[in-house]
Amino acid sequence: MTVRVPALLLSLSACALMALPLPAQSDEPSAEPKRYEYPADDIGVATLEARQTAQLRTKGLFRVPIDFSFTDRQPESGIDFLHESVDDSLRTWKPAHYDHGNGVLVADVDGDQRMDLYFLTQIGSNRLYRNLGDGTFEEITEGSGLAVADRISVTGAFGDYDDDGDPDLFLTTVRMGNSLYENVGEGRFRDVTERAGVGYSGHSSGATWFDFDLDGDLDLFVTNVGSYTHEETGRGGFYLAREDAFAGHRFPERTERSLLYRNLGDGHFEEVSEELGLNVTAWTGDATFTDLNGDRYPDLYVLNMQGDDHYYENQAGKGWKDRTPELFQLTSWGAMGVKFFDYDNDLDLDLVVTDMHSDMHEEPVDPLRDEKLKVEIEMDDGGEDNSPGNTFYRQGGDGSFAEISDAIGVENFWPWGLSAGDLNADGYPDLFVASSMNFPFRYGVNSVMMNNGGTNFLDAEFILGVEPRRDGRTHRDLFTVDCNGPDEGHLLCRSGLQGAALVAGTLGTRTSAILDIEGDGDLDIVTGEFNDVPQVLISDLAQRGDVHWLAIDLTGTRSNRDGLGARVVVRSGDDHWLRFNEGKSGYLSQSSMPLWFGLGEHTTVDSVEVLWPSGARQVVTEGLEIGRRIEIVEPAE
Repeated sequence: MTVRVPALLLSLSACALMALPLPAQSDEPSAEPKRYEYPADDIGVATLEARQTAQLRTKGLFRVPIDFSFTDRQPESGIDFLHESVDDSLRTWKPAHYDHGNGVLVADVDGDQRMDLYFLTQIGSNRLYRNLGDGTFEEITEGSGLAVADRISVTGAFGDYDDDGDPDLFLTTVRMGNSLYENVGEGRFRDVTERAGVGYSGHSSGATWFDFDLDGDLDLFVTNVGSYTHEETGRGGFYLAREDAFAGHRFPERTERSLLYRNLGDGHFEEVSEELGLNVTAWTGDATFTDLNGDRYPDLYVLNMQGDDHYYENQAGKGWKDRTPELFQLTSWGAMGVKFFDYDNDLDLDLVVTDMHSDMHEEPVDPLRDEKLKVEIEMDDGGEDNSPGNTFYRQGGDGSFAEISDAIGVENFWPWGLSAGDLNADGYPDLFVASSMNFPFRYGVNSVMMNNGGTNFLDAEFILGVEPRRDGRTHRDLFTVDCNGPDEGHLLCRSGLQGAALVAGTLGTRTSAILDIEGDGDLDIVTGEFNDVPQVLISDLAQRGDVHWLAIDLTGTRSNRDGLGARVVVRSGDDHWLRFNEGKSGYLSQSSMPLWFGLGEHTTVDSVEVLWPSGARQVVTEGLEIGRRIEIVEPAE
């Protein structure tokens, strides 16, 4: 598909909204608004059955186990969190960055060896849930100090910044001040933002803990999108979005530099991005870190949702060098999610990036066919360094990267966050890609991409029961309008709607996390929904047969306590598996911690090798019984 458009996302304009079909409505006002699903002619819903049929026909292409499934257990889980967005993503919809959603965070907040869940929202209170170990959760927000009500939250990151053995929490917001919360034990937190000096107030988004100077404590990188709001406020205190929010990258005065905070080790942080030459002014939703040159100093891959991504190589903690052209010649144009992982078990880290905004230029003519194709876009303000669509870079043995996304099948439509995890425990990491839009767009499906033995990825969301959603839900009631009354100027009324109506918009996922909720040895998926309850997708892999796995907790001594930046290799016979401990889940979220290894048919583990950020190389050969969660402590010397 070739589209000649300006770089401004035309399909997000009010003109696109006006063109969407509306059902016939009575012109009589009604005390009981009639309910209808918007858009009325939803091709995403209409093609669900055809998508499922087509995907089930591909079962013969899988060379890996797919005889298991997921079931959404949200009602039984006790997780009753309901995400609520600001009105500029609902009743007063505008093409603005508020619709990018909120994160899902995973951490053991109370030290009971179970992974707890923290959900963020824009309107209302964030919610913290304690994992009870049997697939259910108990809400513990009250008394935790983490309600953070009416702050227009975006996301956060758990990390032990004070090296006391429990996870602390940094949160980002839209113009209401970022904040840092120290864990004081038993799942309780206190606000230490003012003392720490990290309370920047702007259009913040992602947060990444890492030890950039290798001094043994965690530093912090905070991404800022850029100014997409006015001074006027609305319900919940949110700042109203600009009508031309998605043209913001064209206005240098709207830029907000992303922030690098050095941990001074005494509870204080110092912002050093300008001092160290890390001048990130892209419209950045998130970032991640890795170490491609093997010098142990973590490098940054910084996303740009409307332009070029950048890979900044760490110069021994004293500066940064942009090495993007040498390593990644063409980056995704509308990047949203990012993950370094070893998809083919060759002990080299590969890179996948999801591209959301390129897909907003044109609706596919045939969704079943076109959603797996890259969109070809000719832009009027750059694009020569971009590849519109998802990108997948395979690292060669010489450190070079080749972009192979089409060849291995990782293109999809409307992708946001992605999580990597070995869902079938065969030894090869798979991908869950949170995909879709919400009101006023049609329904889009989430993607499960199963790693086909390190050769390619095959779509399996229908095969594994992730789509269609529980009870066939595709829409949710959102708001009412009365076009014969006070709402006559509403966009829907101006486009032909008459009378009173209860508007139901499509469901959509933004973020995700992968973890073993029940401790039964298989990986489950939790999603961050937009204007809805999360999905708690429980796997039955462990109930179908023996699962061979090993989970590893890292405890640093000379390195940071969380072991962030460590490379871990598990070996059994002639096979080996690599995990890089970065504590991220692709976009705005944190995923499986501890590090989780599927072992395929292997029933024993020969060794676990850890290369710590300090430079210590540790090889463990004892106590490696599979089907267990083990702790590896960095040697003191």
